[in-house]
Amino acid sequence: MTWVTFSDPSSDERIPVSHEIISLIVLAVVFLVATVRGVNMGALALVASFVVGLSVYDLEVDDVLAGFPSDLFVILVGVTYLFALAKNNGTVDWIVHGAVRAVGGRVALVPWAMFLVCAAVTAIGAVSPAAVAIVAPVAMGFALRYEINPLMMGMMVVQGATAGSFSPIGIFGSITNGVVERNDLPGNQLFLFCTTFLAATIIATVAYLAFGGRQLIARGREDARVAAMGTEAEAASFRATHAGGSSTPHSAVEASRSVTADDDAADPTRLTPQRIVTLLGLAALMVGALVFDLDVGFTALTIAVTLTLVFPTSAKGAVEKISWGTVLLIGGIVTYVNLLQNEGVVTWLGDRVAEVGAPLVAALLICLIGAVVSAFASTTGIIGALIPLAVPFLLTDQVNAIALIAALAISSSVVDCSPFSTNGALVVANADATDRELVFKRLMQWGMSIVVIAPLVAWGLMVVPSA
Repeated sequence: MTWVTFSDPSSDERIPVSHEIISLIVLAVVFLVATVRGVNMGALALVASFVVGLSVYDLEVDDVLAGFPSDLFVILVGVTYLFALAKNNGTVDWIVHGAVRAVGGRVALVPWAMFLVCAAVTAIGAVSPAAVAIVAPVAMGFALRYEINPLMMGMMVVQGATAGSFSPIGIFGSITNGVVERNDLPGNQLFLFCTTFLAATIIATVAYLAFGGRQLIARGREDARVAAMGTEAEAASFRATHAGGSSTPHSAVEASRSVTADDDAADPTRLTPQRIVTLLGLAALMVGALVFDLDVGFTALTIAVTLTLVFPTSAKGAVEKISWGTVLLIGGIVTYVNLLQNEGVVTWLGDRVAEVGAPLVAALLICLIGAVVSAFASTTGIIGALIPLAVPFLLTDQVNAIALIAALAISSSVVDCSPFSTNGALVVANADATDRELVFKRLMQWGMSIVVIAPLVAWGLMVVPSA
């Protein structure tokens, strides 16, 4: 262990501070500043990597850059590029409208339709906040129109986005499985996906029942307006609006009589050839990742480039819609964590955790830290940082690594309903102005409750039995 010293102004003694402690303090400062000031956490982490690497560890810039996660870069660019194409050519809109159309006039099923749509789009590679940003305006507007509790609808949307994120080609799943593979830890992609999906579904169910779900079920079928959502009538109104006309029934009928090839492309209910090809590409990516163990990033890029070549018109602007902010976030955080790993800080921290003396207590502490920090910061960044920091402890085989990673994933993700997280904030922003303050307060109460309950339950159900 190496040390630097700081002078204590009140005495002549020097206080020793290890390089490991300095590095971890800097990491904590990165999380704090990014949360308070709104600066991209990845950009801060890259600056921290540069400063700490050169000043604390006396490294060269090339040594610092050696920790940049090129494999994760390809995964993030590939899957978000593919999702951008799916959004551009209307495949995502088709999925949303298909889900609403499937429930017909059963208003009680619409919250679950929103849950499944969010789960579907994050499962195929959308960043969780992107899925919420797409679905939340529709869901919260529907809640206002049909007198559904906005808190319940918001929880369904957020937990749906969480439920799909740990699929093998989802952002959270790709990050987690990549860390597991790079550190030679035992992993089970299907177990991770199923447990996180189940946890999010359970929380969504509780929220559904607690905030009016039973009353919605009792209402039965609603009027034809609900059944018409996502049908040709709504599509005609959609075309009329986008053509510059009003959305009155008369203009909708007129628009429906003048359907052109462009209208077909704009119609969110029509399954066009490029949407069919996109859906097949997404299915091929899922099968390739799960069955044939193909590299997710390069497979997604291959499918995305193929779609761009076959349908160049709808691919315009897709590259700009790649989640570059998320790429920067993960690239920066993982670069800094890799710097700590290469300099022995991760091993040192793992030894400190192991010294707790009770492996189960140490595992619970890791899950609680993940939940608390994620409720106020980026879940993506937390997942990218905490699992590597827990690697030395996991390698001791004191607890089941697969179970603890799943418990940590659950603890760090289901708290996204907090209004201080991006997803929670999007729900608050899309709530009606008269409900906004109440939605904020209730999400804060639920978010803080889940911060405590989720780690305890995940730890108790998965880690303890496997110890």
